[in-house]
Amino acid sequence: MANHKQTAKRAKQTIVKTERNRFYKTRIKNVTKAVVTAIEANDKEAAAAAMKTANKYLHHCVSKNILKLGTASRKVSRLQQRINAL
Repeated sequence: MANHKQTAKRAKQTIVKTERNRFYKTRIKNVTKAVVTAIEANDKEAAAAAMKTANKYLHHCVSKNILKLGTASRKVSRLQQRINAL
């Protein structure tokens, strides 16, 4: 247990932030998986629709400092390349 007020507060904040980050990271995986699933099914329209959602959400996470801009851009770029190859 924490010996100081500040360390007790930081411990509580860490729990809250960890839970919030887990939500965002899981959602990132799910929107990415939706695009990949549509690509594997050779459904270009569904992949494009899922890509629109994924692109928006990944850049939303950048604004929330969950991802860095380069990371989000790389993920979007690689997914878009796979869609264009269909």
